[in-house]
Amino acid sequence: MDAVGAPAHPEPLFGLLEGNSVRELLGDPLTEWRRGERAWPLDRVSLLAPIMPSKIVGVGRNYAEHAAEMSNPLPKEPIIFLKPPSSIIGPEEPIVLTPFSQNVHHEAEIAVVIGKTCSQLPDGESALPYVLGFTCVNDVTARDLQRSDGQWTRAKGFDTFCPMGPVIETEVDLAKSTVAGFVNGERRQFAPVTDLLFSVDFLIHWISRMMTLLPGDVISTGTPSGVGPLRAGDVVEVVVDGVGTLRNPVVAPANVSPLEASRHLSETAKGH
Repeated sequence: MDAVGAPAHPEPLFGLLEGNSVRELLGDPLTEWRRGERAWPLDRVSLLAPIMPSKIVGVGRNYAEHAAEMSNPLPKEPIIFLKPPSSIIGPEEPIVLTPFSQNVHHEAEIAVVIGKTCSQLPDGESALPYVLGFTCVNDVTARDLQRSDGQWTRAKGFDTFCPMGPVIETEVDLAKSTVAGFVNGERRQFAPVTDLLFSVDFLIHWISRMMTLLPGDVISTGTPSGVGPLRAGDVVEVVVDGVGTLRNPVVAPANVSPLEASRHLSETAKGH
């Protein structure tokens, strides 16, 4: 079963992907729901981000080869950070580059969507009952700001820096799933999900001891090696085997004067 954000007319709806059609979902997929009577051909539906979480918990350096390409040591425990919900966009929506960075990177990831409240999950208890499903996330990152700031909120928090979708897949075999990232049709990233340093089960247990995970919250589990810069005009895709393809164009920023952007970049280069 796939849950998708369904048509924007007359208002956004949740839907169930059934082959090449989307059926209206009545109720709340996080509580109680039932199949509606209305359905639309998939090619006539605009897919939105499939969930709007209270928080997106990102995981850094969770693939050994990515840690190596960034010249970072392997973490002894998960490195976590937060992306704001305001950074979320859906499939086919544009990633808008910021004028305050000259080095914005793609990061293809498989993400977990929490299905019910999870707090202080004890050792030995399976995390699976707390999982609604899985989706694709592009953890877009202003790499130069990440390095200059010393913490990652600004670098990962710009509007449009969290593409998500195209669906929430409720049945994924993580032992066989893979994560890939493409730019303009060229594969840049690839790894089996089993290469995660900290597994999905471990991450849910560990994060639940720091903060309560609420229904709809998203854990983006980390990116494989091969990250690299995005340019206006690029098309970037995140492909998770068993979930689908998240595709987004990349566009230039607007509404910031070249002088303001130049001044900010100059100050950043000086370490301010």
